[in-house]
This record gives sequence, structure tokens and C-alpha cells, in this order.
Amino acid sequence: MHGFASSPQSSKGQFVRQRLEERGAHLVLPDLNDPSFFDLTVTRMLAQLDVLTQGESPVVLFGSSLGGFTAATWAALRQGRVASLVLLAPAFDLGPRWSARMDPGEVARWRSNGKHAFDHYARGRKEELSIRFLDDALRHDSFPLPPCPTLVIQGTLDDTVDPALAREFTRRMNGRARLVELTQGHELNADLPGLWRAIEAHIAPFLPQAPRPTP
Repeated sequence: MHGFASSPQSSKGQFVRQRLEERGAHLVLPDLNDPSFFDLTVTRMLAQLDVLTQGESPVVLFGSSLGGFTAATWAALRQGRVASLVLLAPAFDLGPRWSARMDPGEVARWRSNGKHAFDHYARGRKEELSIRFLDDALRHDSFPLPPCPTLVIQGTLDDTVDPALAREFTRRMNGRARLVELTQGHELNADLPGLWRAIEAHIAPFLPQAPRPTP
């Protein structure tokens, strides 16, 4: 589950997919912009996960930023459907935090117009987003607490998602979550091999093949 205004082509997603393929596992990378970025909401993404996981055994879910918040929310609502979670800089406290980060006048214009243009990093241009995104985000729990074992990887230099949110989530999980903090920003792509080592150790019980020996 990629982040806000990102895509399945994100460097983290593609890197982790390649490493999983080497271990005999397939990573599905849905495009959460579909069918339109304008109508994006957390509730829509949860419905996309419902469709993607039909007929599957308990799955391992990965989520980055907005995708991390959504993955944790789905795992909390669909108990028993998720074997394990990997959350990268998860955007907890989504609705309240989004409202607080924006200028009040900007939020008022967004509500008055029903839409607002945001930078879409994957598409390299501004894209309009409905006010339904914010209203829907405010309806979801700020800290969803899934029952499954969870790895949280958070950059201590993140200026998009406050690292304190990952720490608070981990505290509330009462031992079900492990937090790994890296001296990186929000993207967490400064050391992808190191990122993979942390992920691999967490999901090793679910991988069908043993790691390849180091040359």
C-alpha cells in the first residue's frame, strides 16, 4: 500500500518486491490512485483491500505513510485476516493531523470549493482531491490497533509524519509491535538494503524459501 500521491512504482515498493521474488514470494502492489485520485479516501482503499484479498489465507500487509495507516486500519477491522504487518512511516492520526498542518483558510477554501489541488509526486503535477478525503479520514480511528505482530520502521528526521506517532502506536500495541527508528527522512529510501534486512527478519516465518548465502 503506497503513500499519498505516490504509486506502485515507488522505489521502496519495487525494491521489496524484487527481494521477495528472490525468496519465492509475490508482492501485490495495487495502484491506490485508481479509479481516480480525485475520489481517493481511506474507505475506498479499505474496499480495494477487500477485493484484493478475496480467497487468500491470512496475508502479510505492507504499507507506507498513508498506505501504512490504511493497512493498520484494515488489519484492525478485519481481525484474523492479517498474519503480520510492516508499516513504513505510517500516517497515524491522519484526519486531525492533516487538518492541523494546513492553513485554516486553505482548509476552508477546500471545503467551500469541494476540491483542492495537491502535488502528485508520482505524476509530476498537481491533482485535485475531493474534500471527501478529509471528511472520511476524520471518521477513522487515529490509532487503529490490529491484533497481529507488527513492525514499524520510522525515520527520526521525518518532517511529514511526526516520529512521536510511531512511538505512541507502538506503546498502545502492548508488545505486539516493534519499532525500528532510522536516521532518515519520510521516504526511508537512503539505505534500501538495510531497510530490507529489518523487514526480512520480521517476515521470515512467512517466506517460502531460505535466504541465499552471501557470496
